[in-house]
Amino acid sequence: MTYDPAILDALRSVTTATLTTVLLKKGLRRIWMQGASPFFHAEERVVGPAFTLRFVPAREDLATPESWSSPRSTRAAIEDMPEGCVAVVDAMGVADAGIFGDILTARMKKRGVAALITDGVVRDGAGVEGTGLPVWCSGVAAPASVAGLTFVGWQEPIGCGGVAVFPGDLVVADGDGAVVIPAAIVEEVAKAAVEQERLEGWIMREVERGVPLPGLYPPNAETKARYEAERDKA
Repeated sequence: MTYDPAILDALRSVTTATLTTVLLKKGLRRIWMQGASPFFHAEERVVGPAFTLRFVPAREDLATPESWSSPRSTRAAIEDMPEGCVAVVDAMGVADAGIFGDILTARMKKRGVAALITDGVVRDGAGVEGTGLPVWCSGVAAPASVAGLTFVGWQEPIGCGGVAVFPGDLVVADGDGAVVIPAAIVEEVAKAAVEQERLEGWIMREVERGVPLPGLYPPNAETKARYEAERDKA
């Protein structure tokens, strides 16, 4: 999925909190991924299309170190990741098996992957930090992925942190976590989010000059008219 660079730039200027508000108004509530917390190099906002990967519970005949050399492996999936994508990994919230470590994340960084987002954990924490790859996850753990998970595929619909993610959906991640925007509504959400941020910036200035909240936030008709008049004069 390729998006207009202007749309991506617009989304880099808005917070995930604003996006959840805009998406809520469109009837979408389950779009913030639980457990995907900013962990490594997550200071700057990341925007990119989702490249999905999926694990299932470990099955002993499949979840073995030998599976890492299989054509259906995390290694093969990484080689399929396009530059600028956000790798979104369904690890089922498993907290005692690291899905990726320093070598895999280093390769992702080398391929130009924008970020790794998962409801699971990573291993080799110091090494992952050293790669410079932005990572949102639920923590770190020393055991390898096969200790608790079996990798089964990539670029298919997944559930990550309680959110349905389809390949090509747009992911925005910042200090508040990671949000998924369905591909079909990215442009309208971006436009609405930019306007929402503009409105809230104006409301904050009103708060700072002592205006009470009732009728201001959320704005009533009179407040909206006053905001629009000032906006149109700017």
